[in-house]
Amino acid sequence: MTHAPLYIDYLNALDVEALALTDAEIIAAVEAGLSAQGRKQTEIEPRVHLMPKAGADGHFNVLRGAFRAPIERAGVKVIGDFVDNYKLGLPSEMGLLLLMDPMTGVPTAIVDGSHLTDMRTGAITAIGAKYLASKNSRVLGHIGARGTAYWNVRLLDSLFDFDEIRVHSRRPESREAFGAKLSADLGKKIVVTEDWQSCVEGADIVVEASRLNEPAPMLKTSWIKPGAFVVPYGTMSAVELSLTDIMSKLVVDDWGQCKGGPFGSLRAHVEAGKLSEETLHAEMGEIVAGLKPGREREDETILFWHRGLSLSDIALGHFMLEKAKTMGLGQRLRYA
Repeated sequence: MTHAPLYIDYLNALDVEALALTDAEIIAAVEAGLSAQGRKQTEIEPRVHLMPKAGADGHFNVLRGAFRAPIERAGVKVIGDFVDNYKLGLPSEMGLLLLMDPMTGVPTAIVDGSHLTDMRTGAITAIGAKYLASKNSRVLGHIGARGTAYWNVRLLDSLFDFDEIRVHSRRPESREAFGAKLSADLGKKIVVTEDWQSCVEGADIVVEASRLNEPAPMLKTSWIKPGAFVVPYGTMSAVELSLTDIMSKLVVDDWGQCKGGPFGSLRAHVEAGKLSEETLHAEMGEIVAGLKPGREREDETILFWHRGLSLSDIALGHFMLEKAKTMGLGQRLRYA
C-alpha cells in the first residue's frame, strides 16, 4: 500500500524574524498553551540534559510534550545552552523544534528553536506577572542579558509600561549593549546598574536570569520588597536558601520537571523540602485556566519558578506556522 507524498514545513531563523510577531501574539499563543496544560489537555515529560563533551561549557536540553486540544501537535525540542558562544558571535541557545502528528507520529514541521525559545521564555515570565504581580508594579529589576532577557523585559513592559527598568549582567559590555537595545526598542530610559543590589532592591518585579558557572547566593532575600513578584530561573541557583521563606505563594510551570534533575534555581530548595507538593501553591497553567487563584492581595510576595515548557514551544511554534502560511513564508521539504 502506498501513501501520498509527505512534506515537512520548515521555518528557519530568517523566516521567524520575518513573521514579525507582535508582543500580544506571542503572549496569547503561550497563554493558550498554559491554559490547555491547566485543563489537562496535554502530556508533558520532564526535560532531560545531554552533556556532549568533557570540557564543553554547555549542554543540550531535550524537551518533549503533546497537545490533545485545542491543537493536535506533538513535539520535541533540542536546544543547546553554551555560555561561551558569545566569543564566536553566536547566541548561547540554539536548536530546533520538531513537530509531529500525535496520532501517527508523522513529522509535520521543523521550526528554528533559537528565537522561539527566547520569545516563549519571555512570554512565560510576562504571563506569570500578569496573574501574580501587583497591577501597580512600576519598577522592574532584571539580572542577566542573554537572549531570553530581551523578551522578558520587552513583554513585561508591554503589560506594565514601567516607570523604571533596571538591568544588570556580569560583563559591562554586555549590560551596556543590552540597555542600549532596550532603550531604543522600548523608547524609554533604561538604568544599567553595576551590581545586583542596586538592580533588584525594592523593585516590584524581579527577574533573575543569570549565567553562573556554579551555584552562588548572589540575590539576597533581604533585598526583596514585601509584595514583590520574583522570577528566578537561572540554570545555576543564584538565590539564598531563605528566599522561599518570605513567599506567600510558590508557583512553578510544571512540578514534574521542577522536582528532579541536577539544574535549576531552586534545586537546593526542593532538596531541603522548602519547595514540595505541600508548599507548592499551583502550576501556572492551573492559574491561567482559572482553577487556582493568582495574586489575591497586594501584600502577597510571590515567587514563580519556570524551567521552560515543551508545551510553550509547541504552542508558539504552531502559531508561527499558521501565521507563516498566511504570509507565504517558509519552505516545504519532501519527507517521504
